Amino acid sequence: MELEKTTLDGVVILTPRAFADDRGLFWESWNLRQFKALGISTTFVQDNQSVSHLPGTVRGLHYQAPPHAQAKLVRVLAGEILDVAVDFRKGSPTFGHWAGAVLSAENRCQLLIPAGFLHGFVTRAPDTAVAYKCSDFYAREAEGSVRFDDPDLGIDWGIDPKTAVLSDKDAAAPLLRETETPFAWEAPE
Repeated sequence: MELEKTTLDGVVILTPRAFADDRGLFWESWNLRQFKALGISTTFVQDNQSVSHLPGTVRGLHYQAPPHAQAKLVRVLAGEILDVAVDFRKGSPTFGHWAGAVLSAENRCQLLIPAGFLHGFVTRAPDTAVAYKCSDFYAREAEGSVRFDDPDLGIDWGIDPKTAVLSDKDAAAPLLRETETPFAWEAPE
């Protein structure tokens, strides 16, 4: 497993080693021992999957508040996305900064997003299937969102925001400055 750091502490790109033969490819997308060896000790309890039919579909920016905060390990089963994490921890030196990675079925890259970060993605291909592991169970009462095209965040989604395919909930999401974060940054010792 190859680990690549992003500009946000804790948000990393993981690329599993693939084994090829004349049948195709094989790889481990998650292995507890390998992740622990890389310093990742997140315990995952739930797997989610979505399929978005149209390119330009945006899902996010979402979070789950404590005590149900979720870390996520995101990968693409079919198609391609730009996956984005935004630091949502009050007091963090990178609060409101974002990092993104192109994840596709071809490149096998995964994005690890710790609890305390907003998460969202935009599809870049039709019928894109995304799978992600979560470190806590879904809790409706803990869910929240921030507007994907918030000008204060300045995320380059690679699409015209006016053409984004959104859920009603995501279209009505508040701006970052209208949202009280439930997460606090803890300075390293």
